[in-house]
Amino acid sequence: MDPKADDRVVEIGPGLGALTFPLSQRVTALQVIEIDRDIAAQLAAEFPPERLIIHQGDVLKFDLSALGPRLRLIGNLPYNISSPMLFHAAAFGLAIRDCHFMLQREVVDRMAAGPGSKVYGRLSVMLQYRFLVEKLFEVPAGAFRPTPKVDSAFVRLTPHVVLPAAARDERLFAAIVTKAFSQRRKTLRNAVADYASGEDLAALRIDARLRPEGLSVEDFVRVANAVAQRSS
Repeated sequence: MDPKADDRVVEIGPGLGALTFPLSQRVTALQVIEIDRDIAAQLAAEFPPERLIIHQGDVLKFDLSALGPRLRLIGNLPYNISSPMLFHAAAFGLAIRDCHFMLQREVVDRMAAGPGSKVYGRLSVMLQYRFLVEKLFEVPAGAFRPTPKVDSAFVRLTPHVVLPAAARDERLFAAIVTKAFSQRRKTLRNAVADYASGEDLAALRIDARLRPEGLSVEDFVRVANAVAQRSS
């Protein structure tokens, strides 16, 4: 992450401070979001208030844009909220400079997967639409105490300055992606039939016999934009 003194760093779920202490040595003022009142109180007792700004509450309900522009998010995220947290961060993409998260390895593999991969899916498409996703390194289960049953990985998300492919209606785009991968064993002709016919797909030079994992992010955007144009 290489934080600089004046970076606006926000740690999500600091817990007992394994990342908080070294981060606080690198930045002038570190912000943290912690849901547990007791842990927040403990951190408040260990750090001067001007060095550690504590926001006690649920990060999934937190307005990240209220913390300022060019946020650098970091966290060893609780695995049970990993996907909701990633989508929450994506919703504030304009306020974010980058994200560095520790997650279950399988989740990071899904985030970074490309078309054709067995683990390429809704998470891959929706995150890669908004971010450059980089799997940086893996962390074995033995690095943690207590030892979990899964390995972990560290990932960097960097918002695209200009979207490689921009959806005219992002809600429609998200709905089509969700619908497609909710029936990923079906061909596109059937999986997105509520939105586009086989003829509509052929007009976009997309093979309707493909399964959803065969489409790139740009392909899904083209489908969504064609549907949006037809409906306007």
